[in-house]
Amino acid sequence: MKAILLAGGSGSRLYPLTQVSSKQLQAVYDKPMVYYPLTVLIASGIKDICVITTPSDLHRYQKLLGNGSQWGVSIVYREQPKPEGIAQAFLIAADFVGTDGVILMLGDNIFSGGDDFRRAVGGFMEGAVIFAYHVKDPERYGVVEFDKDGKAISIEEKPSKPKSNYAVPGVYIYDNSVLEIAKKIKPSPRGELEITDINQEYLKHNRLQVWRLSRGFAWLDAGTSSALHEASAYIGTIERRQGVKIGCPEEAALVRGFLSIVQFEALVESMPRCEYSEYLRGVANEWHRLQALP
Repeated sequence: MKAILLAGGSGSRLYPLTQVSSKQLQAVYDKPMVYYPLTVLIASGIKDICVITTPSDLHRYQKLLGNGSQWGVSIVYREQPKPEGIAQAFLIAADFVGTDGVILMLGDNIFSGGDDFRRAVGGFMEGAVIFAYHVKDPERYGVVEFDKDGKAISIEEKPSKPKSNYAVPGVYIYDNSVLEIAKKIKPSPRGELEITDINQEYLKHNRLQVWRLSRGFAWLDAGTSSALHEASAYIGTIERRQGVKIGCPEEAALVRGFLSIVQFEALVESMPRCEYSEYLRGVANEWHRLQALP
């Protein structure tokens, strides 16, 4: 299984912040936004990741993320010269995906709590898996309609009259046939290749599973200035109260076994002294304490 992390787009909703830096590089509390979806991918066991971004932002992502080896993963890059819809990611990264299944994750979506993604990835065999999250403003998203037995029967993109309150968050799991499906879909009236059209194709052939996210799960879309502020406040509150960090790729890599404790501690020592590195030192100390238990 490979992953595409989509961090392109024009960032118009976050203007003027995006005049100098990509939306997904903006700070969400104490980390760049892109760290949050990246951490979810690492925690789910994904080691091969393709970051898609704009030509002007490419060097910034390369400087921030490198080739991923510091976290025990491989990160490659592709350019998105012009944003033409989420489904365009499969056309841009088709050579990267090759013959594998793929997860597509949007770089401005923040997830916290539960192990839904890890279990979904671990149990994935074929077809497609998308997720459903209860929201109060479903007209802003792709919306899933369920029958009385809880089976998904329709998906609509930003409907004016939503048929449910279940929105589709920005993470999608597909088998390799998604590449051929993406080639055949046509631009919507918005002029974009819609991810909903891909999901509808899987649904039409009874090959789509919709996984309802639990109530303890949090999904934050940080694509607007107000949402960015709210996400930062939420992350800060949880981290201060629980004493654990959300969106920490180093910790996820250690827990997943992508890094040994020796590699992890060497990585921490290469960082400047700050709250972030002090937290990671605490993670290492806790790891040693647990290893010493009888």
